[in-house]
Amino acid sequence: MTTTNKDPILVVVQLTGGNDYLNTVIPYNDPLYFDYRPKVGFAQDEMIPIDDNLALSPALAPIKTLYDQGKAAVINGIGYPNPNRSHFRSMDIWHTCEPDKVGSEGWLGRVIRDLDPQGENVLTGVNFGRGLPRALALTGVPVASVSTLETYGVLTGISTEPERTQALDLFSRMYSPILGTGPVMDYLGDTGRDALKGADILKTVPETYESSVEYADSSIGRNMQGIAKVLLAGLGTRVFYTQQGGYDTHANQAPIHSKLLTDLSQAMTDFHDDLKEHGTSDNVLIFMFTEFGRRVRDNGSGTDHGSGGVAFAIGDPVKAGIFGEYPSLKGEDLLEGDLRFNVDFRGVYGTMVERWLGLDPVPVVGGNFEQVGFV
Repeated sequence: MTTTNKDPILVVVQLTGGNDYLNTVIPYNDPLYFDYRPKVGFAQDEMIPIDDNLALSPALAPIKTLYDQGKAAVINGIGYPNPNRSHFRSMDIWHTCEPDKVGSEGWLGRVIRDLDPQGENVLTGVNFGRGLPRALALTGVPVASVSTLETYGVLTGISTEPERTQALDLFSRMYSPILGTGPVMDYLGDTGRDALKGADILKTVPETYESSVEYADSSIGRNMQGIAKVLLAGLGTRVFYTQQGGYDTHANQAPIHSKLLTDLSQAMTDFHDDLKEHGTSDNVLIFMFTEFGRRVRDNGSGTDHGSGGVAFAIGDPVKAGIFGEYPSLKGEDLLEGDLRFNVDFRGVYGTMVERWLGLDPVPVVGGNFEQVGFV
């Protein structure tokens, strides 16, 4: 772990679809693993041990290198009470910290609000990917959502500010019969103007970026390089978000999951190397999560939706190690055939919010939850 006087930055990476916990961090000395996974399980000599009981998928060799360097933490058994096996509902719970009702505010939207309460920087939060993840959504909080930096823009064919403002006003009036008036339309107008400001700033970023690191050619690699470009431009962004899809591995899991984890781990290594080359790796924390794990037993070709999962924290600020107890594989300990959670994700969020970003976690995560000492 390193300390820094620079503003701390959080990068959140969402593994969409339900990453298979059991084939990511493997209890390689538990014979039940091999009983449950006759088709998709790894042979013991394929795994990468990290201690006497747990091993990483062979696809995570680059992350094992970071782990050995003291720059990666494994958070076992992460989840929440009464797990939901719907992608949409479970992800919504992770995004809003509301397991018992449908939430309207994203936890990172609250973080951005508290980091920049006056909304002075329209780029305090930046998402790389299509749309705006629910985690970042909060009325009055601007977030730039970027697909590709080199082509990023809003109303790019309109060059002057008055013309673009007029276009936004026209947009608002077109949609007012559907969306109503008042606060909703005010929000649309404000959000549009903030997006214009952010686009004008971000379009200059590619011109300022230089690096000797060659990122692997993958969607997550390109997104992480985009994050590096914005981060190194010094625009005051404190929260970055991106995602890697494809983890819903009901069939043909072995090659698909291996490719996903290979791309992911290489992207994390490339990103860390890029920041290190520029002297900025000491104030960046990466957090990787998924909406749920998968069933303990394979289905003959893949795995189905489960519950308890795994998360990773990566970066120079991390206290490396294994946190949380690996859930028991014994039949009597399973929850309807799934791993039980033993670490509430809201405690992990709270750890990052308080210990890394220096904010009060209670209004962000909705209460007091036991924190985890990875930072």
